[in-house]
Amino acid sequence: MAEAFKFELVSPARLLLSEEASQVVVPGLEGDFTMLSGHSPFMTTVRPGVVEVTSASGKVSKIFVRGGFADASPTGLTILAEQAMPVEELKADVIAKEIKDAEEDVADAKTDEAKRVAQEKLDQLRAVLGAAQSTAH
Repeated sequence: MAEAFKFELVSPARLLLSEEASQVVVPGLEGDFTMLSGHSPFMTTVRPGVVEVTSASGKVSKIFVRGGFADASPTGLTILAEQAMPVEELKADVIAKEIKDAEEDVADAKTDEAKRVAQEKLDQLRAVLGAAQSTAH
């Protein structure tokens, strides 16, 4: 069994998770990475996706994050997420409606900046939908 380390996942709204973990898989900007105890220190940007946490007891939790930062050290990992929620709370039908609205916003955008912002929101919503559908199976 892997040695445990301190893991915290924080969103602007609340502390979602604070526990001893044996492993955490994080959707980093450069690709997914797995954090284990003793990891070299580094900071990275987190892209929208699912953080998979294996607790010291072996329980696996999946949490959707909508971007943020991860700070790794040999003794722990902290993720500061822009938005986060347990994957089981994601509702595919609600997200699908938001995607339809966002697609209309992209089509209706009058400036490059407005189109970029609308496209970014659309891409994030599609990532949320993918996370919701991957856990529905």
